Amino acid sequence: MNHLTLTRFTRLSVGRLRMAAVVAAACAAWLPLHAQAPGDLRVALVIGNAAYAGSAALVNPTNDAKAMGDTLRGLGFNVVELRDGSKAQMSEAIGKVRDTLKGKQAIGMLYYAGHGLQLDWRNYMVPIDAKMSKATDVPEQTVDLAQVIDAFKSAGNRMNIVVLDACRDNPFAGTASGKGLAQLDAPPGTFLAYATAPGNVAEDGDAKSANGLYTQFLLQELKKPQAKIEDVFKRVRLNVRQKSEGRQIPWESTSLEDDFYFNAGLKPTQKPGESDREKAFNEEKADWDKVKDSKNVSDFYAFLQKYPNGNLNALAQSKVEELQKSKTVVVADQQGLKLGGVFEVYKPGDEYEFVIKDGLTGIVRGSGKIVSQLRGADELEGVSNNPSVVPGARLTRSGFVIQDGGGTYDPPYNLYPNGEMKIGSRATTRTIRTRPNGQKGWVDFDSRVVGREVIDTAFGKLNTIRMDVELFYQDGFRSKRTFWFDPEWGYSVRLRTENYAPRGGAPDITVRDMVARKRASS
Repeated sequence: MNHLTLTRFTRLSVGRLRMAAVVAAACAAWLPLHAQAPGDLRVALVIGNAAYAGSAALVNPTNDAKAMGDTLRGLGFNVVELRDGSKAQMSEAIGKVRDTLKGKQAIGMLYYAGHGLQLDWRNYMVPIDAKMSKATDVPEQTVDLAQVIDAFKSAGNRMNIVVLDACRDNPFAGTASGKGLAQLDAPPGTFLAYATAPGNVAEDGDAKSANGLYTQFLLQELKKPQAKIEDVFKRVRLNVRQKSEGRQIPWESTSLEDDFYFNAGLKPTQKPGESDREKAFNEEKADWDKVKDSKNVSDFYAFLQKYPNGNLNALAQSKVEELQKSKTVVVADQQGLKLGGVFEVYKPGDEYEFVIKDGLTGIVRGSGKIVSQLRGADELEGVSNNPSVVPGARLTRSGFVIQDGGGTYDPPYNLYPNGEMKIGSRATTRTIRTRPNGQKGWVDFDSRVVGREVIDTAFGKLNTIRMDVELFYQDGFRSKRTFWFDPEWGYSVRLRTENYAPRGGAPDITVRDMVARKRASS
Protein backbone atom coordinates (compact mmCIF):
# COMPACT_ATOMS: atom_id res chain seq x y z
CA MET A 1 0.00 0.00 0.00
CA ASN A 2 1.32 3.42 -0.90
CA HIS A 3 1.81 5.78 2.00
CA LEU A 4 0.72 9.16 0.71
CA THR A 5 0.78 12.22 2.87
CA LEU A 6 -0.25 15.59 1.58
CA THR A 7 0.47 18.69 3.61
CA ARG A 8 0.58 22.40 2.98
CA PHE A 9 3.96 23.96 3.05
CA THR A 10 2.46 27.41 3.77
CA ARG A 11 -0.71 29.01 5.05
CA LEU A 12 -4.25 29.47 3.73
CA SER A 13 -6.03 32.78 4.28
CA VAL A 14 -9.34 33.13 2.50
CA GLY A 15 -9.35 36.88 2.92
CA ARG A 16 -6.25 37.18 0.76
CA LEU A 17 -6.95 34.74 -2.07
CA ARG A 18 -7.36 37.73 -4.38
CA MET A 19 -3.68 38.53 -3.88
CA ALA A 20 -2.80 34.99 -4.85
CA ALA A 21 -4.72 35.40 -8.08
CA VAL A 22 -2.80 38.55 -8.92
CA VAL A 23 0.46 36.67 -8.80
CA ALA A 24 -0.92 33.52 -10.40
CA ALA A 25 1.27 33.89 -13.48
CA ALA A 26 4.70 32.45 -12.81
CA CYS A 27 7.48 34.98 -12.58
CA ALA A 28 11.09 33.92 -12.50
CA ALA A 29 13.90 36.34 -11.76
CA TRP A 30 17.64 35.87 -12.16
CA LEU A 31 19.09 38.72 -10.15
CA PRO A 32 22.77 38.40 -9.20
CA LEU A 33 23.70 40.88 -6.47
CA HIS A 34 27.33 41.31 -7.29
CA ALA A 35 30.32 39.51 -8.67
CA GLN A 36 31.82 37.07 -6.19
CA ALA A 37 35.26 35.60 -5.92
CA PRO A 38 35.87 32.18 -7.52
CA GLY A 39 34.80 29.44 -5.16
CA ASP A 40 32.53 31.84 -3.25
CA LEU A 41 29.51 31.62 -5.55
CA ARG A 42 26.22 31.18 -3.69
CA VAL A 43 23.06 30.42 -5.65
CA ALA A 44 19.57 30.03 -4.18
CA LEU A 45 16.48 28.62 -5.85
CA VAL A 46 13.46 30.24 -4.16
CA ILE A 47 10.01 28.87 -5.01
CA GLY A 48 6.66 30.03 -3.63
CA ASN A 49 3.50 28.39 -4.93
CA ALA A 50 0.12 29.85 -3.92
CA ALA A 51 -2.31 29.96 -6.87
CA TYR A 52 -3.61 26.41 -6.60
CA ALA A 53 -7.12 25.70 -7.83
CA GLY A 54 -10.14 26.21 -5.58
CA SER A 55 -9.84 25.51 -1.88
CA ALA A 56 -6.22 24.46 -2.28
CA ALA A 57 -5.19 28.07 -2.93
CA LEU A 58 -2.72 29.69 -0.53
CA VAL A 59 -1.69 33.26 0.27
CA ASN A 60 1.63 33.40 2.07
CA PRO A 61 3.92 31.39 -0.23
CA THR A 62 4.38 34.24 -2.69
CA ASN A 63 4.99 36.69 0.15
CA ASP A 64 7.44 34.26 1.71
CA ALA A 65 9.29 33.69 -1.55
CA LYS A 66 9.59 37.39 -2.32
CA ALA A 67 10.85 38.22 1.19
CA MET A 68 13.27 35.30 1.18
CA GLY A 69 14.60 36.18 -2.26
CA ASP A 70 15.21 39.79 -1.21
CA THR A 71 16.91 38.71 2.02
CA LEU A 72 19.20 36.20 0.33
CA ARG A 73 20.22 38.73 -2.31
CA GLY A 74 21.19 41.05 0.50
CA LEU A 75 23.38 38.25 1.88
CA GLY A 76 25.28 37.82 -1.38
CA PHE A 77 23.27 35.02 -2.98
CA ASN A 78 22.42 34.95 -6.65
CA VAL A 79 18.70 34.12 -6.60
CA VAL A 80 16.54 32.25 -9.08
CA GLU A 81 13.02 33.11 -7.90
CA LEU A 82 9.90 31.35 -9.14
CA ARG A 83 6.42 32.20 -7.95
CA ASP A 84 3.36 30.11 -8.80
CA GLY A 85 5.26 27.67 -10.92
CA SER A 86 3.97 24.81 -13.03
CA LYS A 87 5.81 21.51 -13.02
CA ALA A 88 7.59 22.42 -16.24
CA GLN A 89 8.65 25.81 -14.87
CA MET A 90 9.89 24.29 -11.61
CA SER A 91 11.95 21.69 -13.49
CA GLU A 92 13.33 24.40 -15.75
CA ALA A 93 14.36 26.50 -12.74
CA ILE A 94 16.10 23.52 -11.15
CA GLY A 95 18.03 22.93 -14.37
CA LYS A 96 19.02 26.60 -14.54
CA VAL A 97 20.39 26.54 -11.02
CA ARG A 98 22.26 23.31 -11.72
CA ASP A 99 23.90 24.76 -14.83
CA THR A 100 24.85 27.95 -12.97
CA LEU A 101 26.47 26.00 -10.15
CA LYS A 102 28.14 23.31 -12.24
CA GLY A 103 31.87 23.02 -11.65
CA LYS A 104 32.04 26.09 -9.41
CA GLN A 105 32.53 24.31 -6.06
CA ALA A 106 29.78 26.63 -4.91
CA ILE A 107 27.03 26.73 -2.30
CA GLY A 108 23.53 25.83 -3.43
CA MET A 109 20.30 26.54 -1.57
CA LEU A 110 16.64 25.64 -2.04
CA TYR A 111 13.84 27.45 -0.23
CA TYR A 112 10.38 26.10 -1.00
CA ALA A 113 6.95 27.30 0.20
CA GLY A 114 3.78 25.69 -1.10
CA HIS A 115 1.90 22.41 -0.96
CA GLY A 116 3.96 19.28 -0.44
CA LEU A 117 3.55 15.59 0.22
CA GLN A 118 5.35 12.37 1.03
CA LEU A 119 4.91 9.11 -0.82
CA ASP A 120 6.83 5.94 -0.01
CA TRP A 121 9.49 7.84 1.95
CA ARG A 122 10.06 10.45 -0.75
CA ASN A 123 9.09 14.13 -0.45
CA TYR A 124 7.47 16.03 -3.31
CA MET A 125 6.85 19.71 -4.09
CA VAL A 126 3.45 20.38 -5.67
CA PRO A 127 3.24 22.70 -8.72
CA ILE A 128 0.16 24.89 -9.11
CA ASP A 129 -1.01 22.89 -12.14
CA ALA A 130 -1.15 19.56 -10.26
CA LYS A 131 -4.58 17.89 -10.18
CA MET A 132 -4.05 14.77 -8.10
CA SER A 133 -6.76 12.36 -7.04
CA LYS A 134 -4.75 9.21 -6.31
CA ALA A 135 -1.27 8.17 -5.24
CA THR A 136 -0.18 7.19 -8.74
CA ASP A 137 -0.65 10.82 -9.85
CA VAL A 138 2.07 12.03 -7.52
CA PRO A 139 5.26 11.10 -9.42
CA GLU A 140 3.75 12.32 -12.69
CA GLN A 141 2.40 15.69 -11.52
CA THR A 142 4.81 16.84 -8.81
CA VAL A 143 8.53 17.55 -8.42
CA ASP A 144 10.54 15.12 -6.31
CA LEU A 145 12.76 16.88 -3.78
CA ALA A 146 15.45 14.40 -4.81
CA GLN A 147 15.52 16.16 -8.20
CA VAL A 148 16.93 19.27 -6.52
CA ILE A 149 19.36 17.32 -4.35
CA ASP A 150 20.56 15.39 -7.39
CA ALA A 151 21.00 18.67 -9.31
CA PHE A 152 23.16 20.04 -6.50
CA LYS A 153 25.14 16.81 -6.42
CA SER A 154 25.75 16.77 -10.16
CA ALA A 155 26.90 20.40 -10.00
CA GLY A 156 29.65 19.38 -7.58
CA ASN A 157 28.64 21.82 -4.82
CA ARG A 158 30.78 21.94 -1.72
CA MET A 159 27.70 22.66 0.41
CA ASN A 160 23.92 22.58 0.08
CA ILE A 161 21.09 24.08 2.14
CA VAL A 162 17.51 22.82 1.73
CA VAL A 163 14.64 24.59 3.55
CA LEU A 164 11.03 23.41 3.33
CA ASP A 165 8.30 25.52 4.93
CA ALA A 166 5.38 23.21 5.67
CA CYS A 167 1.93 23.63 7.26
CA ARG A 168 -0.96 21.47 8.28
CA ASP A 169 -3.78 21.87 5.77
CA ASN A 170 -4.47 18.95 3.44
CA PRO A 171 -6.28 20.19 0.32
CA PHE A 172 -6.53 16.71 -1.24
CA ALA A 173 -8.96 15.12 1.20
CA GLY A 174 -9.36 11.37 1.03
CA THR A 175 -5.97 10.65 -0.55
CA ALA A 176 -3.68 11.05 2.46
CA SER A 177 -2.84 8.24 4.86
CA GLY A 178 -0.72 10.20 7.31
CA LYS A 179 0.65 13.60 8.23
CA GLY A 180 3.75 15.65 7.55
CA LEU A 181 6.86 15.03 5.52
CA ALA A 182 9.05 11.95 5.42
CA GLN A 183 12.12 11.99 7.63
CA LEU A 184 15.34 12.08 5.63
CA ASP A 185 18.93 12.13 6.79
CA ALA A 186 20.88 14.99 5.23
CA PRO A 187 23.03 13.80 2.31
CA PRO A 188 26.79 14.51 2.55
CA GLY A 189 27.57 18.23 2.69
CA THR A 190 23.94 19.20 3.21
CA PHE A 191 21.86 21.09 5.79
CA LEU A 192 18.21 20.02 5.64
CA ALA A 193 15.49 22.01 7.48
CA TYR A 194 11.74 21.45 7.84
CA ALA A 195 9.22 23.91 9.30
CA THR A 196 8.05 21.15 11.62
CA ALA A 197 9.15 17.69 12.69
CA PRO A 198 8.64 14.80 10.23
CA GLY A 199 5.22 13.22 10.53
CA ASN A 200 3.80 16.25 12.32
CA VAL A 201 1.80 19.32 11.30
CA ALA A 202 2.57 23.02 11.37
CA GLU A 203 0.24 25.91 12.03
CA ASP A 204 -1.21 28.14 9.34
CA GLY A 205 0.10 31.67 9.13
CA ASP A 206 -2.21 34.64 9.09
CA ALA A 207 -2.85 37.53 6.71
CA LYS A 208 -1.68 40.12 9.22
CA SER A 209 1.86 38.76 9.45
CA ALA A 210 2.21 38.41 5.64
CA ASN A 211 4.58 35.49 6.25
CA GLY A 212 4.24 32.03 7.71
CA LEU A 213 5.22 31.43 11.33
CA TYR A 214 8.40 29.57 10.39
CA THR A 215 9.48 31.89 7.60
CA GLN A 216 8.92 35.10 9.55
CA PHE A 217 11.36 33.92 12.22
CA LEU A 218 13.80 32.56 9.63
CA LEU A 219 13.89 35.94 7.87
CA GLN A 220 14.48 37.64 11.21
CA GLU A 221 17.43 35.40 12.11
CA LEU A 222 19.07 35.53 8.68
CA LYS A 223 19.44 39.29 9.00
CA LYS A 224 21.37 39.16 12.26
CA PRO A 225 25.14 39.81 12.18
CA GLN A 226 27.34 36.70 12.17
CA ALA A 227 24.42 34.43 11.29
CA LYS A 228 25.99 30.99 11.75
CA ILE A 229 23.79 28.37 10.12
CA GLU A 230 23.34 26.16 13.20
CA ASP A 231 22.58 29.19 15.38
CA VAL A 232 20.08 30.56 12.86
CA PHE A 233 17.99 27.41 12.73
CA LYS A 234 18.23 26.68 16.45
CA ARG A 235 16.91 30.14 17.23
CA VAL A 236 14.16 29.74 14.64
CA ARG A 237 13.23 26.44 16.26
CA LEU A 238 13.04 28.06 19.68
CA ASN A 239 10.97 31.01 18.46
CA VAL A 240 8.48 28.79 16.62
CA ARG A 241 8.21 26.42 19.57
CA GLN A 242 7.63 29.28 21.98
CA LYS A 243 5.11 31.08 19.74
CA SER A 244 3.14 27.87 19.09
CA GLU A 245 3.43 26.75 22.74
CA GLY A 246 5.01 23.48 21.67
CA ARG A 247 2.52 22.62 18.93
CA GLN A 248 5.09 23.15 16.18
CA ILE A 249 8.78 22.35 16.53
CA PRO A 250 11.02 22.78 13.44
CA TRP A 251 13.42 19.99 12.57
CA GLU A 252 16.90 19.91 11.03
CA SER A 253 19.37 17.29 9.87
CA THR A 254 22.95 18.16 8.97
CA SER A 255 26.08 16.51 7.67
CA LEU A 256 28.16 19.71 7.46
CA GLU A 257 31.78 19.56 8.58
CA ASP A 258 32.61 23.28 8.41
CA ASP A 259 30.92 26.37 9.79
CA PHE A 260 28.80 28.43 7.41
CA TYR A 261 27.79 32.04 8.04
CA PHE A 262 25.03 33.48 5.87
CA ASN A 263 26.70 36.88 5.81
CA ALA A 264 30.32 35.71 5.71
CA GLY A 265 30.47 32.39 3.89
CA LEU A 266 32.16 29.11 4.72
CA LYS A 267 34.85 28.90 7.39
CA PRO A 268 36.85 25.92 8.67
CA THR A 269 35.61 24.75 12.03
CA GLN A 270 38.17 25.70 14.66
CA LYS A 271 38.22 24.76 18.31
CA PRO A 272 38.65 27.85 20.51
CA GLY A 273 41.68 28.18 22.76
CA GLU A 274 41.49 27.10 26.40
CA SER A 275 41.39 30.63 27.81
CA ASP A 276 38.51 31.51 25.48
CA ARG A 277 36.66 28.33 26.38
CA GLU A 278 37.08 28.88 30.10
CA LYS A 279 35.88 32.47 29.86
CA ALA A 280 32.85 31.51 27.76
CA PHE A 281 31.95 28.64 30.09
CA ASN A 282 32.21 30.78 33.21
CA GLU A 283 29.94 33.44 31.70
CA GLU A 284 27.41 30.88 30.53
CA LYS A 285 27.38 29.03 33.84
CA ALA A 286 26.90 32.28 35.76
CA ASP A 287 23.81 33.02 33.67
CA TRP A 288 22.63 29.42 34.08
CA ASP A 289 22.92 29.58 37.86
CA LYS A 290 20.56 32.59 37.81
CA VAL A 291 17.75 30.70 36.05
CA LYS A 292 18.30 26.98 36.72
CA ASP A 293 15.64 26.81 39.44
CA SER A 294 13.11 29.01 37.64
CA LYS A 295 9.59 27.76 36.94
CA ASN A 296 9.13 30.30 34.15
CA VAL A 297 9.76 28.70 30.77
CA SER A 298 10.52 32.13 29.25
CA ASP A 299 13.73 32.28 31.29
CA PHE A 300 15.03 29.18 29.52
CA TYR A 301 13.95 30.35 26.09
CA ALA A 302 15.92 33.55 26.73
CA PHE A 303 18.92 31.55 27.89
CA LEU A 304 18.84 29.37 24.75
CA GLN A 305 18.51 32.41 22.50
CA LYS A 306 21.68 33.79 24.06
CA TYR A 307 23.57 30.47 23.95
CA PRO A 308 22.13 28.45 21.03
CA ASN A 309 25.30 26.34 20.81
CA GLY A 310 26.40 26.70 24.40
CA ASN A 311 27.71 24.13 26.83
CA LEU A 312 24.38 23.96 28.62
CA ASN A 313 22.11 23.88 25.58
CA ALA A 314 20.74 20.40 26.22
CA LEU A 315 20.18 21.08 29.91
CA ALA A 316 18.21 24.24 29.11
CA GLN A 317 16.17 22.38 26.49
CA SER A 318 15.27 19.77 29.08
CA LYS A 319 13.92 22.55 31.30
CA VAL A 320 11.80 23.86 28.41
CA GLU A 321 10.43 20.37 27.87
CA GLU A 322 9.74 19.98 31.58
CA LEU A 323 7.83 23.27 31.83
CA GLN A 324 6.19 23.23 28.39
CA LYS A 325 5.72 19.73 27.03
CA SER A 326 5.99 19.46 23.27
CA LYS A 327 2.75 18.56 21.52
CA THR A 328 4.47 16.92 18.57
CA VAL A 329 4.68 13.17 18.08
CA VAL A 330 7.91 11.29 17.43
CA VAL A 331 7.35 9.05 14.41
CA ALA A 332 9.43 6.14 13.22
CA ASP A 333 11.76 6.64 10.29
CA GLN A 334 12.14 4.33 7.31
CA GLN A 335 14.22 1.91 9.41
CA GLY A 336 11.57 1.83 12.12
CA LEU A 337 13.60 3.91 14.59
CA LYS A 338 12.19 6.78 16.62
CA LEU A 339 14.92 9.40 16.83
CA GLY A 340 13.36 11.93 19.13
CA GLY A 341 14.73 13.63 22.22
CA VAL A 342 16.19 11.65 25.10
CA PHE A 343 13.89 13.19 27.69
CA GLU A 344 11.61 10.15 28.11
CA VAL A 345 13.90 7.15 27.71
CA TYR A 346 15.02 6.82 31.33
CA LYS A 347 12.13 5.32 33.29
CA PRO A 348 11.94 4.47 36.99
CA GLY A 349 11.92 0.74 37.62
CA ASP A 350 13.85 -0.24 34.49
CA GLU A 351 16.46 -2.96 35.06
CA TYR A 352 19.70 -3.47 33.11
CA GLU A 353 22.32 -6.20 33.42
CA PHE A 354 25.85 -5.83 32.01
CA VAL A 355 29.09 -7.72 31.60
CA ILE A 356 32.45 -5.93 31.33
CA LYS A 357 35.09 -7.43 29.05
CA ASP A 358 38.69 -6.66 28.24
CA GLY A 359 38.60 -4.84 24.91
CA LEU A 360 41.59 -6.74 23.52
CA THR A 361 41.22 -10.27 24.89
CA GLY A 362 37.48 -10.49 25.45
CA ILE A 363 38.08 -11.85 28.95
CA VAL A 364 35.21 -11.01 31.30
CA ARG A 365 36.31 -8.61 34.04
CA GLY A 366 33.04 -8.58 35.93
CA SER A 367 29.30 -8.05 35.78
CA GLY A 368 26.61 -6.01 37.46
CA LYS A 369 22.98 -5.00 37.50
CA ILE A 370 21.53 -1.49 37.57
CA VAL A 371 17.98 -0.68 38.65
CA SER A 372 16.50 2.77 38.00
CA GLN A 373 14.72 4.19 41.04
CA LEU A 374 13.02 7.48 41.80
CA ARG A 375 15.03 9.84 43.98
CA GLY A 376 12.69 12.62 44.99
CA ALA A 377 10.40 14.18 42.42
CA ASP A 378 12.97 15.13 39.79
CA GLU A 379 15.75 12.55 39.90
CA LEU A 380 16.43 8.94 39.03
CA GLU A 381 19.12 6.84 40.61
CA GLY A 382 20.73 3.92 38.86
CA VAL A 383 21.52 1.64 41.80
CA SER A 384 24.25 -0.91 41.07
CA ASN A 385 24.73 -4.19 42.88
CA ASN A 386 28.44 -4.09 41.98
CA PRO A 387 29.51 -0.43 41.78
CA SER A 388 33.24 -1.15 41.55
CA VAL A 389 32.65 -2.88 38.19
CA VAL A 390 29.41 -1.32 36.94
CA PRO A 391 29.05 2.08 38.64
CA GLY A 392 25.60 3.43 39.29
CA ALA A 393 24.59 7.04 38.70
CA ARG A 394 22.20 9.78 39.74
CA LEU A 395 20.36 11.40 36.87
CA THR A 396 17.72 14.04 36.36
CA ARG A 397 14.43 12.79 34.93
CA SER A 398 15.74 14.06 31.57
CA GLY A 399 18.81 11.84 31.69
CA PHE A 400 21.45 14.33 32.83
CA VAL A 401 24.14 12.84 35.06
CA ILE A 402 24.51 14.44 38.49
CA GLN A 403 26.80 11.79 39.95
CA ASP A 404 28.56 8.64 38.75
CA GLY A 405 31.61 6.58 39.66
CA GLY A 406 33.87 9.51 38.83
CA GLY A 407 32.25 12.02 41.18
CA THR A 408 29.56 14.72 41.07
CA TYR A 409 28.99 17.21 38.24
CA ASP A 410 27.99 20.88 38.21
CA PRO A 411 26.14 21.44 35.99
CA PRO A 412 24.82 17.92 35.31
CA TYR A 413 26.16 16.65 32.01
CA ASN A 414 24.52 14.91 29.08
CA LEU A 415 26.37 13.06 26.36
CA TYR A 416 23.66 13.59 23.75
CA PRO A 417 24.25 16.57 21.43
CA ASN A 418 21.57 19.14 22.28
CA GLY A 419 19.53 16.48 24.07
CA GLU A 420 18.81 14.50 20.89
CA MET A 421 19.90 11.34 19.12
CA LYS A 422 19.60 12.94 15.70
CA ILE A 423 21.97 11.70 13.01
CA GLY A 424 24.72 14.24 12.35
CA SER A 425 24.21 16.19 15.60
CA ARG A 426 27.37 17.46 17.28
CA ALA A 427 28.01 19.33 20.50
CA THR A 428 30.74 20.34 22.90
CA THR A 429 29.86 20.39 26.59
CA ARG A 430 31.79 21.34 29.72
CA THR A 431 31.10 20.60 33.37
CA ILE A 432 32.96 20.83 36.68
CA ARG A 433 33.58 17.45 38.29
CA THR A 434 34.16 17.03 42.02
CA ARG A 435 35.86 13.73 42.73
CA PRO A 436 35.06 11.65 45.84
CA ASN A 437 38.29 13.04 47.41
CA GLY A 438 37.03 16.62 46.90
CA GLN A 439 39.36 17.50 44.01
CA LYS A 440 37.72 19.69 41.35
CA GLY A 441 38.44 20.07 37.63
CA TRP A 442 36.64 20.65 34.38
CA VAL A 443 35.69 17.92 31.92
CA ASP A 444 34.99 18.56 28.24
CA PHE A 445 32.72 16.32 26.17
CA ASP A 446 32.88 16.39 22.36
CA SER A 447 29.91 14.35 21.11
CA ARG A 448 28.81 13.30 17.65
CA VAL A 449 25.89 11.12 16.55
CA VAL A 450 27.60 9.14 13.80
CA GLY A 451 24.70 7.20 12.29
CA ARG A 452 22.86 3.92 12.25
CA GLU A 453 24.66 0.66 12.79
CA VAL A 454 23.32 -2.89 13.04
CA ILE A 455 25.12 -4.88 15.74
CA ASP A 456 24.80 -8.32 17.31
CA THR A 457 23.57 -8.17 20.91
CA ALA A 458 22.09 -10.43 23.57
CA PHE A 459 18.71 -9.37 22.12
CA GLY A 460 19.60 -10.37 18.56
CA LYS A 461 20.55 -7.99 15.78
CA LEU A 462 19.63 -4.43 16.71
CA ASN A 463 19.48 -1.37 14.48
CA THR A 464 21.27 1.02 16.82
CA ILE A 465 22.36 4.64 16.84
CA ARG A 466 26.11 5.03 17.21
CA MET A 467 27.53 7.98 19.10
CA ASP A 468 31.22 8.85 19.51
CA VAL A 469 32.33 10.90 22.50
CA GLU A 470 35.76 12.23 23.45
CA LEU A 471 36.37 13.37 27.02
CA PHE A 472 39.19 15.71 27.99
CA TYR A 473 39.97 16.19 31.67
CA GLN A 474 41.75 19.15 33.19
CA ASP A 475 44.39 16.85 34.70
CA GLY A 476 45.36 15.54 31.25
CA PHE A 477 43.42 12.29 31.36
CA ARG A 478 41.61 11.49 28.08
CA SER A 479 38.92 9.00 27.14
CA LYS A 480 37.26 7.86 23.92
CA ARG A 481 33.85 6.26 24.17
CA THR A 482 31.65 4.70 21.54
CA PHE A 483 28.02 4.09 22.45
CA TRP A 484 25.47 2.00 20.61
CA PHE A 485 21.95 2.97 21.67
CA ASP A 486 18.65 1.27 21.19
CA PRO A 487 16.86 4.65 20.90
CA GLU A 488 13.93 3.86 23.19
CA TRP A 489 16.11 2.73 26.13
CA GLY A 490 18.17 4.84 28.48
CA TYR A 491 21.43 2.90 28.79
CA SER A 492 23.45 1.92 25.72
CA VAL A 493 23.39 -1.73 24.71
CA ARG A 494 27.14 -1.51 24.12
CA LEU A 495 29.86 0.84 25.28
CA ARG A 496 33.49 0.66 24.19
CA THR A 497 35.90 2.77 26.26
CA GLU A 498 39.54 3.69 25.64
CA ASN A 499 41.19 5.44 28.57
CA TYR A 500 44.49 7.28 28.08
CA ALA A 501 46.62 8.27 31.07
CA PRO A 502 48.34 11.70 31.05
CA ARG A 503 51.75 10.02 31.04
CA GLY A 504 50.98 8.24 27.76
CA GLY A 505 51.28 4.58 26.95
CA ALA A 506 48.79 2.05 25.64
CA PRO A 507 45.14 2.73 26.45
CA ASP A 508 43.06 0.61 28.76
CA ILE A 509 40.20 -0.72 26.62
CA THR A 510 36.97 -2.18 27.95
CA VAL A 511 33.64 -3.20 26.42
CA ARG A 512 30.41 -3.10 28.40
CA ASP A 513 27.64 -5.24 26.91
CA MET A 514 24.05 -5.24 28.06
CA VAL A 515 22.94 -8.87 28.49
CA ALA A 516 19.43 -8.37 29.92
CA ARG A 517 16.89 -5.59 30.39
CA LYS A 518 13.38 -5.25 31.71
CA ARG A 519 10.86 -2.44 31.60
CA ALA A 520 9.23 -1.43 34.86
CA SER A 521 5.79 -2.02 33.38
CA SER A 522 6.55 -5.51 32.05
